Amino acid sequence: MTERVLAAIDGSQYSASICDYAVWAAKALDAPLSFIHTLDNHPQVAEPDLTGNLGLGTREHLLEKLSNIEEQRAKVSREQGRLMLEAAQHRAAELGIADAQALQRNGTLVETLVENEADTRLLVLGKRGESAHQASGHLGLNLERVVREMHRPILMVPKQFTQPKNVMMAFDGSKTARKGVEMLAKSPLFEGVACHVVIVGAETAENRSQLDWATETLLAAGHKAVGAIRAGEVEETLRAYKQEHSIDMLVMGAYGHSRIRHLLVGSTTTAMLRNAHLPVLILR
Repeated sequence: MTERVLAAIDGSQYSASICDYAVWAAKALDAPLSFIHTLDNHPQVAEPDLTGNLGLGTREHLLEKLSNIEEQRAKVSREQGRLMLEAAQHRAAELGIADAQALQRNGTLVETLVENEADTRLLVLGKRGESAHQASGHLGLNLERVVREMHRPILMVPKQFTQPKNVMMAFDGSKTARKGVEMLAKSPLFEGVACHVVIVGAETAENRSQLDWATETLLAAGHKAVGAIRAGEVEETLRAYKQEHSIDMLVMGAYGHSRIRHLLVGSTTTAMLRNAHLPVLILR
């Protein structure tokens, strides 16, 4: 089975950018592209029960009307999803992929994506979904759950597409981080893109040795590689480096116990990722 780029779209402000990044990734990876829209039949916010104090006959009549309303609402949701998928396919065709697949599924987003991960090479989704509070500093709840449940690379994208030219990977020399560098080196996604590997810590022989290994691994695979060791607080140091070098994509590992990897998923998602206006590639 050919592994594909799977792009999860909804009615949020991120959908156009999701399409653009998914097309970019599918072309770079020479992989088929599929768009998926999920119809959640179990919304997180339940509507109040307004029938409890009514007489039996009246209540039965009202329940029947409510059932009809829900059925109509489901039909509208399906049609909206179908139109969004068609729009995504049309946008992909304009960008050079004429055979993108459209999938519409019933269920929760997380469960649906996990069910489809076996033939997914890369998942592309927005920082927040259409039901998330757009002014919130937090990532969408679904995104955090997807990151925890999925075992495939995930590309979280902002509202605007930018062709990546400089990517940055926070590196700590751990086994997981080294695996991330090896994944980065093998991927055609960043051909011709400068890969910056940054260690936040002291200039020690051990850190220098780890950094040299990372840059040499990337160079040997034909990538442009830049290495740096910076002292300071992790989040502030990485933010400063990002600004200095016009970084337009962050690359991170999803789990671990180091302070760098806790930037991504921990008990609290840090301000750097919450407020990131850059795409973030989460390696698994």
